[in-house]
Amino acid sequence: MKILKKGLFICFLVIFGLVLVACSSDSDTAEEETDGETTTEETGTTETTTKEAKELIIGFTGPLSGPAALYGTETLNGLTLAVEEINADGGIEVDGQPYTVKIASLDDKYLPNEAATNAKRLVQEQNTKVVYTPHSGGVYALQVFNEEEDFIVMAYTSEPGVTDSGNSRTVRIPPRYDNYLEPFSKYAMNNFGKKIAFLPTASQYGKDWADALRPVWEGAGGEIVFDESIDFTKDTDFQTIMTNALNSNPDTLFIGGASEPTALVLKQARELGFEGGFIIMDQAKFDQMGAVLGGSYELLNGSVSTLPLIHSSYPATATFIENYTAKFTTKPGAEAGFHYVSLNILLDAMEIAGTVEDTEAIMAAMDEAAKNLSEDKQVYMVAGVGEDGGYELVLRMAYVENGEVVEFTEDDLE
Repeated sequence: MKILKKGLFICFLVIFGLVLVACSSDSDTAEEETDGETTTEETGTTETTTKEAKELIIGFTGPLSGPAALYGTETLNGLTLAVEEINADGGIEVDGQPYTVKIASLDDKYLPNEAATNAKRLVQEQNTKVVYTPHSGGVYALQVFNEEEDFIVMAYTSEPGVTDSGNSRTVRIPPRYDNYLEPFSKYAMNNFGKKIAFLPTASQYGKDWADALRPVWEGAGGEIVFDESIDFTKDTDFQTIMTNALNSNPDTLFIGGASEPTALVLKQARELGFEGGFIIMDQAKFDQMGAVLGGSYELLNGSVSTLPLIHSSYPATATFIENYTAKFTTKPGAEAGFHYVSLNILLDAMEIAGTVEDTEAIMAAMDEAAKNLSEDKQVYMVAGVGEDGGYELVLRMAYVENGEVVEFTEDDLE
């Protein structure tokens, strides 16, 4: 019996020893896992493991139907092209986490209340921290609650008030329109005379533009002989209001809004015999209006507005126009170009800030992101982002003469 017990004890010791050896061997080859890396102690080698990409949602609310659908679609197209290129290049990486980018878009029919409803849906259902909107009415509607609900408004409007308001989570993309008032007025007065008829869009943007232009025009010795607006969401026949405006014998007409209906207003004026000039709000673009008017700028002779993208020459402009035309079978306008640039700046700001969630940090990184935007993304050149959230840009102005677009500066009017 003693021999049996002794034998069992020896067997137990042998088994216990084997277990210790096995554990020691496992320990020698144990792997230390770190963020994205695995180190094998036995060989000293490091293997990199790739994190699974997450989806980053960028929200958009804009007019995708109705009279401003062409305008809204072009803004969205600029974002779409940027997203496709970014994702094809591997997406972005923020604080070690890779992301693919997706645009979640909703139609607001150019109505501020619809824009607000859409933004709430995007924030609550899509968990987005950024919402684009390309009209001032929509921007103002979003600014009522965007700071409280902690999302950034990417505002494609030249309305100065959207950044003058002090909203800490708003980026204004195009130049302020009040920079255009004096040079546009000077061009019109120098070439046509001092009587003007107001016929802008009835949107909030149109009302604000008109309110800003009146004192500038009158301060320069001009006279406003007619002052009404056109509701493009309701009006499609402009003959009556245009007849009334022309009966006041103006030298210049102040018109504007989305390009397509603005072009039809101008066409109506020409058909009724108006031979004067046009001050065209910066939302409407010569190239888009020309397309509506049969592919020619002839009816636009004597018009002053902003320089179309297709007549611009920044480092990435030609490539962007080529890629955009190949995808959408039409040439891009400024809306598409600015949205393309702005999304690249926004995503670079997230990378610099090291977060896709902290909106304060992302806003703080915008200026650096704009200044360091790579040349292959510079469809427009953005010198920086001001403390108010506005892009710092050079004014792009032009007039049409003999059917040709002519770029000019304020010095050219002296």
